[in-house]
Amino acid sequence: MSLDPLFLRKDFPMYRKDSRYKGLPLIYLDNAATTFKPYCVLEEQDSYYRDFTANAHRGDYALAHDVDIAYEGARKTVASFIGADVDEVCFTSGDTMGLNTLAYGLLPLLDPGDEILLSEEEHASNVLPWFEIARISGAVIKYIPLVNSRITAESLKGVLSEKAKIVSLATVSNVLGYTLDVKNLCALAHSVGAIYVEDGAQSVPHRKTDVKESDVDFLVFSGHKMCAPLGIGVLYGKKERLKALRPLFYGGEMNARFHKDGSLSLSDIPWRFEAGTQNIAGAMGLARACQYLEGIGFDNIVEHERMLRKRAVDGLLSNGNCTIYNPDADTGIVTFNVNGVFAQDAAGYLGSKGVFVRSGQHCAKLLPEVLSCQATIRASFYLYNTMADVDALVEHSKHAEDFLDVFFA
Repeated sequence: MSLDPLFLRKDFPMYRKDSRYKGLPLIYLDNAATTFKPYCVLEEQDSYYRDFTANAHRGDYALAHDVDIAYEGARKTVASFIGADVDEVCFTSGDTMGLNTLAYGLLPLLDPGDEILLSEEEHASNVLPWFEIARISGAVIKYIPLVNSRITAESLKGVLSEKAKIVSLATVSNVLGYTLDVKNLCALAHSVGAIYVEDGAQSVPHRKTDVKESDVDFLVFSGHKMCAPLGIGVLYGKKERLKALRPLFYGGEMNARFHKDGSLSLSDIPWRFEAGTQNIAGAMGLARACQYLEGIGFDNIVEHERMLRKRAVDGLLSNGNCTIYNPDADTGIVTFNVNGVFAQDAAGYLGSKGVFVRSGQHCAKLLPEVLSCQATIRASFYLYNTMADVDALVEHSKHAEDFLDVFFA
């Protein structure tokens, strides 16, 4: 069964006004930044506020009990979505919180001279926490070389040693869009006793994820990139890893008991990583988004994005005025520049035509040195994008040299 984006658009309120925004065609191609939300997700989130607002894990009355059931039910749905056990799923505010929780939680495992392996294509969220932890611990940051813009088993082997304690990589780069062989890379990391952290921000929304199959130690991802609300995400960890992980946040409900002498007993996992009042409505919305994506089917999503991507790459190349930095990637991310036009100027021109793309360094501020380019344009597709969206991108990119006509009209 193929995916019909025009049929799916009826599920999204952003497309309710003839697919226009402020008089412009609504050609939204910035899905790697955030995605539109379907009615079913918004309704699920709103149901918490409308029907049974109360806190979770704090009340001994019927209303609070119903909230507990909904919140833990959301955890069960998300766990099934990624192939995890239910007590291995911790709710966070998003990918950034998850990675910071891991970095600071793993700090006690690091000694001076230990190595943390990253790549130059990582998002700031998967670089800056490790920078800080390396500074505190005396550990060393090393970079896995990109081979033809990819991380391969061979490139990891080239820097892997017994000193490696953590390997933390995005399964899909938010700029280059190549997909890692996570299972193979994870096995290599484990061969020297290193912990493998998977940043799934750009992979979980687009393809089936199975943490048992890949054997990763930790996985983090954000809901807002997969049709779920803002402010909700997931930190998955193997049980034994979570039990050994030091919490980053301390407060209500993450403890079983504490005393005046400073002694503290932690709650069981996963609740020890959920201090304070949680985003209950967001968790419910995330669970509904998981169900929505499973209903469409990841095979359908992958195939649809590949068709959109091929049409975009072929069209931009046929224009004769574009440089594409990831022409053979296997995801819905196309990163390019219009020759002779600064990325932000070209993106501004495209935006004036209703084609909304991202421009700049995309929070991957080590990558410009690799690409020998200070800024790029990124078009990123999702399940509701159409071939007509791609054609508009291609057609208007053909004329992006005329950006001054827009700014000085």
